[in-house]
Amino acid sequence: MSHANAPLSIEGRRRLVERCTTRPIAHVAAEMGISRACASKWVNRWRRHGDAGLRDRSSSPHRSPNATPAWAIEQIETWRREHKWSAQRITDELADLGFTINRRTFTRHLTRLGLGRRRFIDPSGEKGLPHE
Repeated sequence: MSHANAPLSIEGRRRLVERCTTRPIAHVAAEMGISRACASKWVNRWRRHGDAGLRDRSSSPHRSPNATPAWAIEQIETWRREHKWSAQRITDELADLGFTINRRTFTRHLTRLGLGRRRFIDPSGEKGLPHE
């Protein structure tokens, strides 16, 4: 589904393409209240992919070559649970293994793992609650 401020729905894109088969894109774009670039984008997608090209695409990347490897995330979790090491200590240990990670990226991983606060980590591996 298109976002709330999108000027064209899928049906609107179909009408745009239909009108552009007989008239200049710039004229149709002006009538529909969109930019020529936007109109050209939808017409070109339709030419390349047919009706499937008029649907919204995901904005998530197809691949992420700089993603933190799974082994590093597992090591971060292990060290944090077993030793309650600080972010600096763990990033230093990973650097000794030949893997550098930005501190902000590191803290993002800790938050996702539920290990953002050391005082809430139970040595057994269970996540403790803040008011226990």
